[in-house]
Amino acid sequence: MGASRLHHTGYTVSDLDRSVAFYRDLLGCEVIATQEKQGGYLAAIVGYPDAHVRMAHLRAPGSEHVIELFEYLSPEGKRADVEPRNVGSSHLCFLVANLGALYDSLLARGVTSFVSPPVEVDTGINRGGLGLYLRDPDGITIELFQPPSAVSHDVAPETPAPPAA
Repeated sequence: MGASRLHHTGYTVSDLDRSVAFYRDLLGCEVIATQEKQGGYLAAIVGYPDAHVRMAHLRAPGSEHVIELFEYLSPEGKRADVEPRNVGSSHLCFLVANLGALYDSLLARGVTSFVSPPVEVDTGINRGGLGLYLRDPDGITIELFQPPSAVSHDVAPETPAPPAA
């Protein structure tokens, strides 16, 4: 018997309030729960007898997927090197309908943590789509991706030739 489906993706953050604001206000996630937990089952699961966290569950827009954010109050942690090239790093990918417009909106709201502006995917199964990476307040990589079917290249479709008379 194996796993049946994915429940959530969890990240440890340094400031829960700041991270919730980023995911809620800039990426459109819905806060579905916030709580503080100490000891008990949490300590057993994470393996720290003195575990004490503030946590939030956010629902990703347009899906049932939950993003779980933990701010450890105890034990004190260290900042991980979450560069994409490092083994064990991960990222969240949000689908967007209009990456150019979202990029401009995020810039206007003061987001400066982009790795690049939107880039056209020119090979592979997502050819014709648009994507970019940006960093959340703790440096966690976020991908914004506009699938090829949603990209307008501002090229008029070819008009078929009229039937021969």
